[in-house]
Amino acid sequence: MHDSHDHPETARFWDDLYGQRGQLWSGRANPHLVDVAGPLPAGTALDLGCGEGGDATWLARQGWQVTAVDVSAVALDRARTAATDAGVDSRIEFRRHDLTRGFPTGTYDLVSAQFLQSPLDFPRLDVLRAAARAVAPGGRLLVVEHGALPPWANADHHHDAHDFPTPQETLDGLDLEPGGWETERLDAPRRTATGPDGQTGELVDHLVLVRRR
Repeated sequence: MHDSHDHPETARFWDDLYGQRGQLWSGRANPHLVDVAGPLPAGTALDLGCGEGGDATWLARQGWQVTAVDVSAVALDRARTAATDAGVDSRIEFRRHDLTRGFPTGTYDLVSAQFLQSPLDFPRLDVLRAAARAVAPGGRLLVVEHGALPPWANADHHHDAHDFPTPQETLDGLDLEPGGWETERLDAPRRTATGPDGQTGELVDHLVLVRRR
C-alpha cells in the first residue's frame, strides 16, 4: 500500500540497502520487544520501521493485530512473505509509509519503535512524539535504540556522541503530559551479538518503556 506521504529519496535509499542482500536481518524478533511484550495480553500494535517483518510476525503469532509500516517496498515484500509463510498474514496490515513525511492514523495498545535511527536526515523526536500520541489509554510505547557504536563499526564513519541520546534524554524529549504516563523501564541493557563478518561483541541498547494512564 502506498501512502500519500512519500519521499522518493528516502524510499530509494532503503530499497537500495535491502536490495544489496537477499535478507538483511535475522528474521527473529528484537529481544527487548519479546521481553516486554511477551507477558502482555495481546491487543493492537503499531510496528514502526518494520523492515523484513520479524517483529510483526512474532507479535501476530502471540495474537496481536499488527499494523506494520516501512518506507521500503523491498522490505515490505519480504515482510509479507515472512508473515504468509508463518500463517499470520491475516493478523498484519502492512503499509508503505515514510515517517519523515507523516504518521499512521489510529491508536494502539503497543507502539514499538525498534532502532528507528537513520543515516539520513530524520525527525527522530517528532516521530517519537507522534508515536506517543498513537498510544491508547492503558497502552505502552516501547523505544529501543542503539546506545553506542558496535565494536566492529567502521571507524571512518564518525558518529558524534549526540547520535546516541541517553534513555533519560529520549524520555525527556517525548514531552509527555505530566501525570498522564508511568515510566516502566528506563535503562541501557547490554547484549552479545554477531557482526557482519562473524565477529562477536557486546552491544549497548537504550530502552524507554512508558505506559499511558
